Amino acid sequence: RSSSKLVTPLGCLVSRQKHTLPDLPYDYAALEPHINAEIMQLHHSKHHATYVNNLNIAEEKYKEALAKGDVTTQVSLQPALKFNGGGHINHTIFWTNLSPNGGGEPKGELMEAIKRDFGSFANFKEKLTAVSVGVQGSGWGWLGYNKEQGRLQIAACANQDPLQGTTGLIPLLGIDVWEHAYYLQYKNVRPDYLKAIWNVINWENVSSRYAICKK
Repeated sequence: RSSSKLVTPLGCLVSRQKHTLPDLPYDYAALEPHINAEIMQLHHSKHHATYVNNLNIAEEKYKEALAKGDVTTQVSLQPALKFNGGGHINHTIFWTNLSPNGGGEPKGELMEAIKRDFGSFANFKEKLTAVSVGVQGSGWGWLGYNKEQGRLQIAACANQDPLQGTTGLIPLLGIDVWEHAYYLQYKNVRPDYLKAIWNVINWENVSSRYAICKK
């Protein structure tokens, strides 16, 4: 596993460095029994790594098309950039949203905002779970921040569509509901996976993201 953060915004294609797979901040088995080691290893080292690799390939082709003024190719590459770029962005957030020391409830400003915008933590948890269960096929359930309105919002995104790039909401907490995130352990029972994942949510990370986007 190679270590890196997102090195450059998507679209900064001049003299850019390649995207690399970030290290997990914990071992593959650290989230057991809620998410087992086999799922984490495949999810990180295979699925996320594939998004990174394909994103680099698509960006290189886009750079070449840009240099040639080949607009047709630039347009044709947009789905690959969106899918693989979104996959990289989403998973980079997802790994930090989880922790072996997670679970429970958030504290401080984030908790106050959740109570303000959803009535209670229980209501928020129920709504995000329901939205995530209801994603048709593959996708993500999200808690995001609406900067214009100064409030929290729940949203679902299909496939690997990135939250901010498609809705404008700043991502705080993402729940991956692609089958590769849970099938080996929970089979086709997505609600059981969603019940378990609350035990490993890293509220310190989510709270930090909320504090940053409020500035």
